[in-house]
Amino acid sequence: MHRAVALAAGGADHAELGTQLITLGLLFVLAYVLGRLAKRIGLPAIPVYMAVGLLASPNTHVFPLDFEAADVHLIAVFGLILLLFSLGLEFDQDEFFGNIGRLVVSGGSYVAINLGLGLAFGFWVGWGTREALIIAGMTATSSSAIVTKLLIELRRLANPETPMILGVTVVEDIFIAIYLAIVSAALSHATGFWPIALRLLLDFAFIVVMFAIARWGGKYVSRLLKTNDDELFTVLFFGLALMFGGIGEQIGVTDAIGAFLIGVVLAATRHHGRIERVTIPLRDIFAAFFFLNFGLDLDVAAFGGVAWVVVLAVILTLVLNFGAAQLIARMNGFGADAGINTFVILQNRGEFALILATLAVGAGLDPRLTPFAGLYVLIMAVIGPLMAANSEQVNTRIRKRRARRLRLQAEAAAAGEDAGSARSQLGDGPVRSDSEIDPAPESST
Repeated sequence: MHRAVALAAGGADHAELGTQLITLGLLFVLAYVLGRLAKRIGLPAIPVYMAVGLLASPNTHVFPLDFEAADVHLIAVFGLILLLFSLGLEFDQDEFFGNIGRLVVSGGSYVAINLGLGLAFGFWVGWGTREALIIAGMTATSSSAIVTKLLIELRRLANPETPMILGVTVVEDIFIAIYLAIVSAALSHATGFWPIALRLLLDFAFIVVMFAIARWGGKYVSRLLKTNDDELFTVLFFGLALMFGGIGEQIGVTDAIGAFLIGVVLAATRHHGRIERVTIPLRDIFAAFFFLNFGLDLDVAAFGGVAWVVVLAVILTLVLNFGAAQLIARMNGFGADAGINTFVILQNRGEFALILATLAVGAGLDPRLTPFAGLYVLIMAVIGPLMAANSEQVNTRIRKRRARRLRLQAEAAAAGEDAGSARSQLGDGPVRSDSEIDPAPESST
């Protein structure tokens, strides 16, 4: 009897697992089909994965599949970790440390502009003081995951402004670590100075130590990674990415920052190219899980109550980011073209907004923060990649107009020089038109 029950339970588990695998496979096939269609209009894969997750969300009821977000949550965490790990691998230490003062100032300016006006917007909404603190954090910083994916997908890692963008992203990540500590203290009603100060000190120490190892310990880390077995090598770097993501989470700087920092360290080793080569396929598949999982968490029914606030937040974000991007581009010696590319990449909002919304729900804050974060990030995640995918065409048109204007100015200057030359040949008097010149007297016949 007991054996029959156990076999039945085992059969049910196998059936459930088979259903989940079929469902997940169908979601990815659907993502492929929609992704092919999206590529034809210049839309990157990110919002496609999110839209597929939204269609399959248990809150949507428009997709004939029953799939819970919790089933792919851990795999989605792998995706976030590998995205930030890849970002660390692409981080140019020489470029960053050679311009660290300028990058810290420009990145700090970018965050300060968005945070300050985001906080004012949060108070204006009127949901509460702690809610305003959450909204300010949501609108203040870019999504490292989406920024990384766009830079890779649009093949802009070699662009001259990319080190500046990555530098700003690093400053944002450091700010996020500090801000999370502050927000966690505010939401827990903590009043003790020393516990908060100790946590912030630990966050900074972890970041400084990891950058120091990357800067001066590359050759020692290279010895630890020495192996000719590609399989074991892949297992090792994947394990390091997960382990340091976990360390970052335990310390309080988030798993994403821990993965980023170990990526920075491994980028300083002589195995950098080999790691990057085997990381790419893993990163791409797990990143799809991350964005699909984001869509699964959304509830469309709750969007209506916060729609007008989200629209205002989107407009505010676009305006502020355009001005801030042009400012930091000029601060780093770049022109308007690089400013536009910086704007369309850094305006994307994502996982940090969702983290803050989760903290807000746990602290019992206004429940409207969750649909606000979901709709805000979804809109920005669609607008951002679309604008980023077409920014080069915009820059090309701007360059053509600029060249045409310069050509017309040159032609006008040349015409002025010709007129001046004609005046010099006729003397100092004004040059008269043909109608003003006295006609020659007619000869008498």
